Amino acid sequence: MDRATIRSRLVEIVGSDGVLDDPEELLVYEYDASDEVFAGHHRPDFAVLPRTAEQVSAVVRLANEFGIPVVPRGAGTGLAGGALALRGGIVVVVTRMNRILEVNEQDGYAIVEPGVINLELTQALQPRGYFFAPDPASQRACTIGGNVGNNSGGPHCLKYGVTTNHILGLEVVLPDGERIWTGGPVPETPGVDLTGVLVGSEGTLGIVTKVMVRLTRLPEAVSVLLAAFPNIESASHATSAIIAAGMLPAALEMMDQLTIKAVEDAFHAGYPREAGAVLLVELDGLQEIVAENTSRVAELCRQHGAWEVRVARTKEERDLLWLGRKSAFGAMGRLAPNYYLVDTTVPRTKLPATMRRVEELSREYRLSIANVFHAGDGNLHPLVLFDRQRPGEVERVLECTTEILRYCVDAGGTLSGEHGIGFEKRDYMTLVFTTEDLCAMAGLKRSFDPRELFNPEKVLPTGFRCGEVAALRQQAIAQRLGLEYV
Repeated sequence: MDRATIRSRLVEIVGSDGVLDDPEELLVYEYDASDEVFAGHHRPDFAVLPRTAEQVSAVVRLANEFGIPVVPRGAGTGLAGGALALRGGIVVVVTRMNRILEVNEQDGYAIVEPGVINLELTQALQPRGYFFAPDPASQRACTIGGNVGNNSGGPHCLKYGVTTNHILGLEVVLPDGERIWTGGPVPETPGVDLTGVLVGSEGTLGIVTKVMVRLTRLPEAVSVLLAAFPNIESASHATSAIIAAGMLPAALEMMDQLTIKAVEDAFHAGYPREAGAVLLVELDGLQEIVAENTSRVAELCRQHGAWEVRVARTKEERDLLWLGRKSAFGAMGRLAPNYYLVDTTVPRTKLPATMRRVEELSREYRLSIANVFHAGDGNLHPLVLFDRQRPGEVERVLECTTEILRYCVDAGGTLSGEHGIGFEKRDYMTLVFTTEDLCAMAGLKRSFDPRELFNPEKVLPTGFRCGEVAALRQQAIAQRLGLEYV
């Protein structure tokens, strides 16, 4: 690589203030929000900060010309190593592309650039009576582009769905630098659903440069209640009872005692410290129905062992309860120097048994595990606490988390509820998918990115990447026919 030439060409495209290649400047781009102990740090050769889609396209064409890997990046809040430059190359940081370009209330959409912050989009839409429903815990920092890449979720996805349910169309720069639009304001379009393919592809197929998001009307009324239970099992049964009663809360979140302690010490959110678990339930909709359902949820919680049920009386009280939940990960530093976040999902009815298994594994591996999760849709977040300085502890964490993932997959769940696969979980993909499944995914990747330059080494495990597809297909056919593959 002629580094000086490439730098000069990048400066021509995005300007001198948009190209970083000094080791100290690149330091922040060696990491994302995943745990450095497991993901490591990986320095790119360049970080570029374009302001327009045209600049993104020109950067990608340049990278293609020189055969340089390209890694798309938003705010770097991803938790699976998806924004790490494992092969070096160019990190394309979209945070300067942060404009809301259009809000069309008649047709129910907004067009935004990928660097718009999730919470700021909702704040901009609220005066018009709308919001953007996906709300990851990192919504004060994460970008819409990152949400699209990871198909992010959040507490309100129980009722409103994950990111893919709120994306109508995309402008994307493909790995050869070509720019295309997928989807549009009309709900149904003919042909292959490329928008559906691209959402959740974790930047392996292209770079999103514009996003057409669906507008969701603000509800007439909102009610948030907190219920304190003696243990996780009783709270889990209450969760199932609420859903079985025919209600669909906007959010239904659970925290265990370790998490309550950390959150209360850090943020004083008003959670009862003596509770074994708390449920945070948000109901929204028409005033009369919200009031009726709040009473029904409170009664169901009491029937399943809740010894305290408290309904927030003001917006400030609601915000404080949510502050505790959405800041829970950040509070873990009060419990241990390090934590490993597991993101997995099981069918809701499997929650009690799964939580018992997590508790068994905690004892078996002599590791404390705090639990914060989207109980309503079975999306678990066991936080395995550890100290990287203690000999053998990192290895025990990896073994313990592997056992948790295996159990959840065997229970009918999957590897990730919302944080993506990235680098961290790619080698677990074989727990869920067959050789044929993974060959199909690798073939799709190859059709977009035959040179495997876009966010390489992510999502697909070793042995299932572009160059290996042909051999794997032959292997799969041989297995299906009962032949020995040599």
